[in-house]
Amino acid sequence: MKAAPTPPTILVVDDDTASGDIVSRLLVREGYATRVASSGVECLRILRTERIDLLLLDVMMPGMDGLQVCAALHAEHSRVPIILLTAKDDTTTRAEGMHLGVTEFLTKPINRAELLARVRAQLHVIELARQLETVERNLRRTPAARASEGDEE
Repeated sequence: MKAAPTPPTILVVDDDTASGDIVSRLLVREGYATRVASSGVECLRILRTERIDLLLLDVMMPGMDGLQVCAALHAEHSRVPIILLTAKDDTTTRAEGMHLGVTEFLTKPINRAELLARVRAQLHVIELARQLETVERNLRRTPAARASEGDEE
């Protein structure tokens, strides 16, 4: 019997603990696994040590802000999709975020329906990319290897 798939893990990063907890609880109710971080430094530590599928990242945080986290991830060639949560909806922040690999933007206060729609869309893109990688990997294998695997089934 095949084990149930593990739910995607979303890292919620917000220096406002109450806001991070609210978003985390909302996502858990929708069936996602979550981790919560209250700083950019903690966010990077978690991303470097745990499997995270999606990052919800506040822009304005003391110490290391969200754009600095994006810059660090960009420098590391991280492929984790980022939804940037921002109270200031200006084109400069959006342009800088896109340059650093941000895939989506949400303006605070966050609309529940929009958050869930964007999370679902990003996770769908991730799943399609994983499926494509599997197909490409299978196509690169030699015909003899594919044939011998078929004999074993």
